Amino acid sequence: MTKYIFITGGVVSSLGKGIIGASLGKLLRARGFSVAIQKFDPYINVDPGTMSPFQHGEVFVTDDGAETDLDLGHYERFIDANFGKINNVTSGSVYQTVINKERKGEYLGATVQTIPHITNEIKSRIIKATEEFKPDFMIIEIGGTIGDIEGLPFIEAVRQFKTEQGMGNAISIHCTLIPYLPTSGELKTKPSQHSVNVLRSYGIHPEILVCRTSYPIPQDEKEKLALFCSVPKDAVIECRDMKSIYEVPLALEEQNMAAVVLNMLNTCYKRADLKSWEDLVRRINNPKTTLEVAIAGKYTKLSDAYISVVESLKHAGYANEAKVNIHWINSEDCIDYECCKTLMKDIDAVVVPGGFGIRGIEGKLNVIKYARENNVPFLGLCLGMQCAVIEYARNVVGLEDANSKEFDDNCKNPVIDLMLEQKNVTAYGGTMRLGQYECHLKDGSIAKKVYGSDVIYERHRHRYEVNNEYLDQISNAGLVFSGMSPDGKLAEIVELPQNDWFVASQFHPEFKSRPEKPHPLFKGLIDAAIKNK
Repeated sequence: MTKYIFITGGVVSSLGKGIIGASLGKLLRARGFSVAIQKFDPYINVDPGTMSPFQHGEVFVTDDGAETDLDLGHYERFIDANFGKINNVTSGSVYQTVINKERKGEYLGATVQTIPHITNEIKSRIIKATEEFKPDFMIIEIGGTIGDIEGLPFIEAVRQFKTEQGMGNAISIHCTLIPYLPTSGELKTKPSQHSVNVLRSYGIHPEILVCRTSYPIPQDEKEKLALFCSVPKDAVIECRDMKSIYEVPLALEEQNMAAVVLNMLNTCYKRADLKSWEDLVRRINNPKTTLEVAIAGKYTKLSDAYISVVESLKHAGYANEAKVNIHWINSEDCIDYECCKTLMKDIDAVVVPGGFGIRGIEGKLNVIKYARENNVPFLGLCLGMQCAVIEYARNVVGLEDANSKEFDDNCKNPVIDLMLEQKNVTAYGGTMRLGQYECHLKDGSIAKKVYGSDVIYERHRHRYEVNNEYLDQISNAGLVFSGMSPDGKLAEIVELPQNDWFVASQFHPEFKSRPEKPHPLFKGLIDAAIKNK
């Protein structure tokens, strides 16, 4: 029988509920249990696919083509599992389903209301995920902060669901902030007490309290929290700020959090095997070398916009016992080539990630030109690959006006064009080429060497592709199209064999990297950077 763990947050947003949920999932997996995780997001968007990265950070794409919250990336990376559409539930998707059912007359003339129709639909998503994954434990994170009006239907659905499951089958974990007042030198527990009281007023009594803090919480303060929040003393868990998010599972394990959860859910205790994770943390904290790696994009003011890229670079660094220092380069600052050269001067490797729109494109082209001409290890992702093709077409092939139709619909040499199946698409949400597709690798290529396989499967999120009318002209000039779709009609990977590492992919390899299993393309980039250094 599946056991359920609900995670809520209070006091402030961005407490790291996703990391805490993923860490708990890791601890349970380390004990041999199967785990699935869901994220409930209260916003009205059907999914985050149409949101600006400045609004919501990265859009994480799953194998089945779902555009999801970035926390799903943390879930997949920590517990080394693949999730999908059913694992990210938004208010928008719930309301859309309920309204569609009402239009079809499925409610038999009833007045459609938040209770029971919306809450029933939310609960049905939990059941569907349970039936699909059949896990020992289902962890469900409710986004936002307790007290937010938009999150109330989810909180009510959780209250109902916990009651229906019965004692010992479902628990709630509440994450709060313990602020520190430097003027008095005190940690204050009152905000957490108020947050728990708000949650209890909605009918949910949290069994475990996870306290985010920058300072150690004294034992007497933990006992105060236990007393006023009505939780056992051993269920007050300190979650202090760490140097790396990958230290969090070990910190929670030291406080026996998984043991507390298993006891509350009437599950037999098992010893955790965390040797490989401990070795990972050892390598993180004891690097033998340091690399300066640039990410040249246009959403650099919010690092969460490229969170999977950042983590993938770090994963590759961990494998080489190297610390990767990220340098954020705003591509708009590189429109002047001399400025670009200055910013790239002491960089060991550079990544040009995905994105949409013309802003900053000329700067990205300059970054790629500098990397190509100066043999700086380069990795292009999605739009980064398209820019690599445009740059090569302009500066090597001699097509000075080469461009993408995304940026100039009337350009004379559209080396990047809209995909054929996208020609008649007018809606934006969920209409791109999304999810996992097959790719065949060319014999003797760098890509085939690092993958060690003839066929790979990677996740996509794009509307534009390399224009096949220019393939021969560009490849004859030296750019190798080393990865193609099975029918040979879609360029998936390009590379320059004469450079130490100049590789770009139409897909998003960052979505499949794991801390203990870095993605081959990121590993190749970091390997080349270390060799050069």
